[in-house]
Amino acid sequence: MVDKVIDTNIITVVGKVVSEKKFSHEMYGEGFYTFKLGVPRLSDYIDILPVTISERLIVNMDLMKGEYVLIEGQLRSYNRYVNNSNRLVLTIFARDIHEPNEEELKELLKKPNEIFIDGYICKPPIYRTTPFGREITDLLVAVNRPYNKSDYIPCISWGRNARFCEKLLVGDHVRLWGRVQSRDYQKKLSSGEAIKRTAYEVSISKLEYIENDNNREKGDDGKDVEYEYC
Repeated sequence: MVDKVIDTNIITVVGKVVSEKKFSHEMYGEGFYTFKLGVPRLSDYIDILPVTISERLIVNMDLMKGEYVLIEGQLRSYNRYVNNSNRLVLTIFARDIHEPNEEELKELLKKPNEIFIDGYICKPPIYRTTPFGREITDLLVAVNRPYNKSDYIPCISWGRNARFCEKLLVGDHVRLWGRVQSRDYQKKLSSGEAIKRTAYEVSISKLEYIENDNNREKGDDGKDVEYEYC
């Protein structure tokens, strides 16, 4: 995917436009739109991922439903205040978009979803097992970007990576490679009603722990804070 670290947050996805573009917001006179992209997995499952794109990148594009596009950019996060609580929202922020020809598309679909992030653990990892005994560890990784901003990206590791990630501490520096996936789940409201929601996260395929560079939380005694896991 990426041989040299040239950025802390790089994503490349290719897929089919599955929704009409909608106006999102304007910043410094530049308009931004959102749409959904259907990105296939090798298992034939399709992840439906949100994309945010500048009007200046699509001047000569219609972004019609059913068209295949290649998008390069970053996975970004922001907080949305919904029903008296903050909710972390993720989107693919496009820096470039391209309509591949048939030959290009055939090659691109061999690896349609790749992401690299370089950041720091910002929440104690959560280790769990599925009913079928599969090991999983959930991570939240803070990735810095210019102007003193950060993106907070949920990640999920599996198997031996899950066992390793369970022991990571807040402040540990990691580099992750994988893909962005969508996952539907039921959210139970205080009224007892259950509503369908979609979560987005990075499924980790490769992880590198930067041992000599961390920003770990310190206790009152000046030592690294250790956490106990269930």
